[in-house]
Amino acid sequence: MSVLQIKDVTKVFGTSLRAVDTFSLDVADGELVCLLGPSGSGKSTLLRMVGGFERPSGGEITIDGEDITHLPPEKRPTGMVFQSHALWTHMNVFKNLAFGLKLRRVPAPEIKRRVEAVLELVGLAGYGDRHVAKLSGGQQQRVALARSLVLEPKILLLDEPFASLDQHLRERLREEVRDIQQRLGITTLFVTHGQDEALSMADRIVVMRDGRTEQIDRPDVVYREPQTPFVAGFIGTMNLVEGIVTSGTFTRGSFSVPLPVPDGEATLAVRPESLDLVAAENGVAKVHRVTDYGTHGLVYLDLDDGTRLKAMVSHPDLFGNGQRVNLIPRELAAYRGDARIYRS
Repeated sequence: MSVLQIKDVTKVFGTSLRAVDTFSLDVADGELVCLLGPSGSGKSTLLRMVGGFERPSGGEITIDGEDITHLPPEKRPTGMVFQSHALWTHMNVFKNLAFGLKLRRVPAPEIKRRVEAVLELVGLAGYGDRHVAKLSGGQQQRVALARSLVLEPKILLLDEPFASLDQHLRERLREEVRDIQQRLGITTLFVTHGQDEALSMADRIVVMRDGRTEQIDRPDVVYREPQTPFVAGFIGTMNLVEGIVTSGTFTRGSFSVPLPVPDGEATLAVRPESLDLVAAENGVAKVHRVTDYGTHGLVYLDLDDGTRLKAMVSHPDLFGNGQRVNLIPRELAAYRGDARIYRS
């Protein structure tokens, strides 16, 4: 059992820059949690505090109830995989993996057994004699993962490990890492700014903004039920339209939809896949561009005031540039300030 608890952790740089602000999170045994947010949201700083590479200005970090807040990295039961791999290029694969075990005075036969086992786990059996400088980027990232796993950590920390790889390799490796994580049942905290990675890998997603939590939930809930306009606009593609609600109707220029909320300003949120289009000579929107992706099409639309929207359609050939259409949201949400006030 390996449970990570982060309690009211704060990190202040200088005299006033709060990179992380009273952040709390419990990561259950065997759970993979993704920290997701834009640059500067505090996610990597938080991960580095869990790994011991940054010291919190306040709060507490425990693993299985043991306070590790002020322990150095080498004294923590954590393994960290960095974006840059951080491998020793003058060593071969075996020596890279064995280095940490030697520091812990593990007997040579046990080192050999554990290194060979972890290389097989990451799909690099027989690569022990290879020099890391001659490996591909994907193979180097597997070695970096193996170097953390060979130490048998209680908590695995991943800091944007696929960011430097091309899209195809990134997709393949994230599936492999998720399979390994589930096979080992290792508790994992994963930092990424890639929504696809978070949605496809995580048991739960923590959306961060300005060092604080915006929402913590399962990937499907974060996508379908964003609690704030920031999450709605950050996760996936979302049409966000600002307008006025009067007598139960939301209006932005000539575009209007029923919205049973109190009168006042509101932001309407509609996913492209939930926005139906109906051709109409006097429609409220004009088709700006159509992109055919083969499996579906994406129609870019302009309201009369220039507001740009997107709609996903199954037959993009039915729409053309300059065509007028009406908009029919099948599912929508509405926000006022930072609070969601309606969801259909």
